Amino acid sequence: MPKAEETVLEIDLKALKHNFEFIKSKVEGHTKLLAVVKAFAYGSDLGTIALYLETLKVDYFAVAYASEGAAIRDAGVKTPILVLHPQTANFKLIIEKCLEPSLYTAKILSEFIDVAHQENQKDYPVHIKLNTGLNRLGFENTDINFITSKTSATAAIKIKSIFSHLAASEDANEKEFTAKQIGLFKEMTEKCAKAMGYKPWLHLANTSGILNYKEAHLDMVRSGIGLYGYGNSEEENKHLKPVATLKSVISQIRSIGKGETVGYNRAYKSKRITQIATIPIGHADGISRQYGHNKGSVMVNGKKAPIVGNVCMDMIMIDVTTIKCQEGDEVILFGNHQNAAQFANAINTISYEVLTSISQRVKRVIINDA
Repeated sequence: MPKAEETVLEIDLKALKHNFEFIKSKVEGHTKLLAVVKAFAYGSDLGTIALYLETLKVDYFAVAYASEGAAIRDAGVKTPILVLHPQTANFKLIIEKCLEPSLYTAKILSEFIDVAHQENQKDYPVHIKLNTGLNRLGFENTDINFITSKTSATAAIKIKSIFSHLAASEDANEKEFTAKQIGLFKEMTEKCAKAMGYKPWLHLANTSGILNYKEAHLDMVRSGIGLYGYGNSEEENKHLKPVATLKSVISQIRSIGKGETVGYNRAYKSKRITQIATIPIGHADGISRQYGHNKGSVMVNGKKAPIVGNVCMDMIMIDVTTIKCQEGDEVILFGNHQNAAQFANAINTISYEVLTSISQRVKRVIINDA
């Protein structure tokens, strides 16, 4: 990897390919794989990631919102795209860009049918979201008759898949709850298929579901965080490679004496002669203020350097007293040696939040050795 000369987020497509192939190896050949690329492909680079996954023959994409789906269509993606949380205001855009909505309430289902009629659609592919215990979005068991009668009464749409979402598939203490979710999903989808006279694709498993619950693989599985190098456990992380590496450089090094302070509100007070390095990245770039006060650390020449004082909008200061380094040297916030999950753990958060918080002003650099 090239040495950073400014703050950059490196996106390693070889690591992405490795993760894709590892996840594919966990499912049977008949089970399709959907790649979740919402939130700028988990903070990386939406268009680049989607186009590269398309070359790997991914079966489906999922985004959170219609604007994300439109963006990857405009980038040239031809693969089907599921919009997980569409809103009425975007239904015409969804049809214009050939996106496929998740329909999760009576209101959303009825209104999409109306728009599909207005746009002269026939058998437009839609996906029905069921609630099996996450209690976020989705139809209840008591809604099955409504779903089947409503969809059977129109030729404008056709149900391509029925799906739900596991709430705690990464938690070994919640196996009983997850088993109940799987059972309820199968019960609800059997009712749907019987009433409709055909069986749409079924999908339930997220990354942790893929790794931990083979019985939940069904017709398709969905992977988000796993594609980007994280398996929701230290054991699974060993098999995956971080796609994103956040790098910066040392702008300045200064020596401060005992009792001198660093940064806003004089939040750090030196207990000895200390070497302080300033790095051009801050909370406007996604490095939360919580990382200050020695909670977070970065890697400088293979050694950990704590973040001292308050994180500034555009800068952090680190203690490099025991590290041989100079101005211009590379600094790694997270990547292979300290991954995003470990970086996140310092402030009791998760890799998802760290990855998706990286500001769009941080330059993305694509590494394509795949």
